[in-house]
Amino acid sequence: MFSTQPSRLQPCLSPASPAKALLFASSLALIAFTPAAAQQEATIDGKQVILVLTPDAHLEMAEMRQFAQEQTRRKFGVDTDFRFDDRLAASGITFRHEITDDSGLNWKPVHYDHGNGLGVADVDGDGHLDLYFLTQIGSNELWRGRGDGTFENITERAGVGLAERISVTCSFADYDDDGDPDLFVTTVRMGNVLFRNEGGGRFIDVTAEAGLGHVGHSSGATFFDYDLDGDLDLFLANVGVYSGSATGRGGAYVGFEDAFSGHEMPHRTENSILYRNDGGKFVDVSEETGLVDGGWTGDATFFDANGDRYPDLLAINMQGDDRLWINEGGRKFVDRTKEILGKTPFGTMGVEFFDWDGDGDLDLYLTDMHSDMQLRIPPGFEKDKAMMKPWREQGAPNIYGNAFYRNEGDGRFTEISDDIGAENYWPWGLTVADLNADGWEDAFLASSMNYPFRYGVNSVLLNDRGEMLRDAEFLVGVEPRDGNPRTPWFELDCDGDDARHRLCAERSGRWTVYASKGSRSSAIIDIDSDGDLDIVTTEFNDVPQVLVSDLSDRRAVNWVGVRLQGTRSNRDGLGAIVRVTAGGRTLTQQVDGKSGYLTQSSLPLYFGLGEATGVDRIEVRWPSGAVQTVDATAGELNLIVEPEG
Repeated sequence: MFSTQPSRLQPCLSPASPAKALLFASSLALIAFTPAAAQQEATIDGKQVILVLTPDAHLEMAEMRQFAQEQTRRKFGVDTDFRFDDRLAASGITFRHEITDDSGLNWKPVHYDHGNGLGVADVDGDGHLDLYFLTQIGSNELWRGRGDGTFENITERAGVGLAERISVTCSFADYDDDGDPDLFVTTVRMGNVLFRNEGGGRFIDVTAEAGLGHVGHSSGATFFDYDLDGDLDLFLANVGVYSGSATGRGGAYVGFEDAFSGHEMPHRTENSILYRNDGGKFVDVSEETGLVDGGWTGDATFFDANGDRYPDLLAINMQGDDRLWINEGGRKFVDRTKEILGKTPFGTMGVEFFDWDGDGDLDLYLTDMHSDMQLRIPPGFEKDKAMMKPWREQGAPNIYGNAFYRNEGDGRFTEISDDIGAENYWPWGLTVADLNADGWEDAFLASSMNYPFRYGVNSVLLNDRGEMLRDAEFLVGVEPRDGNPRTPWFELDCDGDDARHRLCAERSGRWTVYASKGSRSSAIIDIDSDGDLDIVTTEFNDVPQVLVSDLSDRRAVNWVGVRLQGTRSNRDGLGAIVRVTAGGRTLTQQVDGKSGYLTQSSLPLYFGLGEATGVDRIEVRWPSGAVQTVDATAGELNLIVEPEG
């Protein structure tokens, strides 16, 4: 795992096209390196710096990727006439993510490098979405949106900083049905935290009374009403034991040197937990319901796989098989993965159910990071499966790369990732939304591995009418990152405490080590209230990106927003299916809160309408079983309240 030895080129690496041949010829120098190799010394702002993996090579490759992507544009049946521009400075957001030393000064392949999520909710009820950024060292930060693309820091007033803990991620949901989004935060061995929203964006810690203070290697958390009693239950994903008793900077527990082999050691298993909400008190019902998940589970989501209204749970495993748990009447969960999905990826990080082909059924997209980490894939081959591919062809039990399952509508799923262009390189999570408002949901894949690896591009995959996912990150301005793929990573004093550090060999004095940038999570929301969707990312050991779209400046944008308010169902309407009919098409979305990697948010649904200027009707299938049809107004957010009877 994570071998630092030079990898051998496999026969499958022969370039398959002129564009790939061009990329291949310039990529060989980047294939093999050790963490101490591929370094370049430079001076930036008067400081001596060490560049790990030279930026010139990255920029050269980016130019070739951009050229190759431009050549494919003529094949597109999808609009690419819009651009994103990073307006972090104009947004007012000053948050900066900070890592533990296990991902920097004392780098080792340990699960801290998976980073943090990014939560979104209207915490104060002013009609504008707010952003909750998480970090490992230092304080998490809550930024209040003003609706014009600018934000203010309200962390102290809200009381949700948790500066003394190593946070992982968060979920917003109204667990007490009082109309305000509450906040659940997971940590690494410092106790998870439930904050109840008291109104106006002020939170209080109710962890003890709620029974949610589990201490472990926690990760994603998913609220859903598994027993359909009208309140929200919680599935907590626990990864596995990857740290020991020693602590480092910020109190972080130091990771094992062999952390990425932990899934092979039964004594390091840490089961995930299913909690039932009993009037605000959460009770562990994992054993009672049979949902005993001992995988190295990073996250989960839900959908109704068999049409019985009860939400089924997909738990994704970063070191092995994912698990699709079928919910039998809110009483019991049974693993039906093999018969419904067949093979799953080896190292899943991101998950989303969405109707990609417009047939009304929810399809499944999984992103796989760890398969790409087994051997080095040179630039130019990011659209191929991992180099474990020969094993796959010999009947190995997993898919070594991203997976995309088309829902056949009869309980069967067909894996079609290679056919539709769903592959990319080093992906963490994905966020799905209609970036060009054409009525087809697109995908943003937060990617890259940071220190000490080369840069991996973030991917924008535009949905070409449910037939192909078209690579468009260079076409719409998400890449390159203003020509700068590097960021300061850590400081070295080679004449002092760091004299024995591997990067101090034959060096003296003070150095700043620079490394590749990389995103972990993202949220797609309209931050400036102009009717098109923007992208906010959370970066590992860096500042966020606030990528603002100019789509609405170029043409009229037709859209409709939907927010649900349950009465018999849970108030958030989690689990509801919403169908918008407009312009001769019916668009389908599920309310699941799955806003991005590791994160569940409290978000309205956004439907791009393409050329349609109005909405014929909206149908809501509530978790309670009620079916409601309403009129709606295009170009605004429509609140739909579940009927009482």
